[in-house]
Amino acid sequence: MERVVNLLREILEIPSPTGYTGEVMEQISSLLNGKGIGTYYTNKGALVAGNHPEPELVVAAHVDTLGAMVRGILPDGHLSFTRIGGLNLPAFEGEYCTTITRSGKRYRGTLLLRNPSVHVNREAAKKERTEENMYIRLDELVEKKEDTEKLGIRPGDFIAFDPKFEYVNGFIKAHFLDDKASVAVLIDLMLDLKSALGDLPVAFFFSPYEEVGHGGSAGYPGSMKELLVVDMGVVGEGVAGKETAVSIAAKDSSGPYDYGMTTKLIELAEKRDVPHVVDVFPYYGSDGSAALRAGWDVRVALVGPGVHASHGMERTHIEGLLATKKLLRAYIEEKFGI
Repeated sequence: MERVVNLLREILEIPSPTGYTGEVMEQISSLLNGKGIGTYYTNKGALVAGNHPEPELVVAAHVDTLGAMVRGILPDGHLSFTRIGGLNLPAFEGEYCTTITRSGKRYRGTLLLRNPSVHVNREAAKKERTEENMYIRLDELVEKKEDTEKLGIRPGDFIAFDPKFEYVNGFIKAHFLDDKASVAVLIDLMLDLKSALGDLPVAFFFSPYEEVGHGGSAGYPGSMKELLVVDMGVVGEGVAGKETAVSIAAKDSSGPYDYGMTTKLIELAEKRDVPHVVDVFPYYGSDGSAALRAGWDVRVALVGPGVHASHGMERTHIEGLLATKKLLRAYIEEKFGI
């Protein structure tokens, strides 16, 4: 039980906004290689793990997270920015972050409303939180644009927000549980199955561009017949999701998922007493959606641990992670007779 939490904490601490995922990919690859599990990179930067030469089932999750990028340097030396993915600005206001330069230097800062002090700005509470109305306050002695340029900061540098991980009473709170919670589950499952991975025609796919819509569009093994995507299950009003269960998605914004795969997942969850819900996600897309749009001739299903407050200060529960792992293992065992 504790292993999956420790894995999650470890990968959350490695910055990986979409487009800057090399560091976390290397960590995952090194961990798996050290346990005898083979890995390779696709041209696009996805990581594929497994020991079978012709996998028929691919289980996928995405390592990239929401983030930002330096758009420009303001006259006072602080930073304007552009969002990466669907960053919910009100949920990230006041959060600490790190600007990562192309030369590898890192500078701390905070996402704030412009002119944020209520003692001089009576409209601070009413102001709409937009990219134009917010900025990154650098924790450096800068007073003008030239000061910041001397630090080596330029437009196009990545901005990664702190995950703020906390584990309390079985709950896991952090930014970016979407989708690093699923990544931790996949790693934990692979470690359980490592001795059988040479015989099982299964591969695990870690996508680097899901938050911008095209992560799962390419790079899968050519032998793939089924794609089982593991991404966060939605928890909130109007959906069935629970933090202590695995969500089985029948449909999201891109349309229904494969009927046979989805039905089999539901049957297995019922048969093996896995805490689960079957759900429809109204504003949601996945790497499975990207694969189907790209024309992959495969069956696709979607499951994942229930995550509350998605794209904000997210929360899930250890029981949701374990339920997801149990269902994935059941599907692999049933499909390949182990």
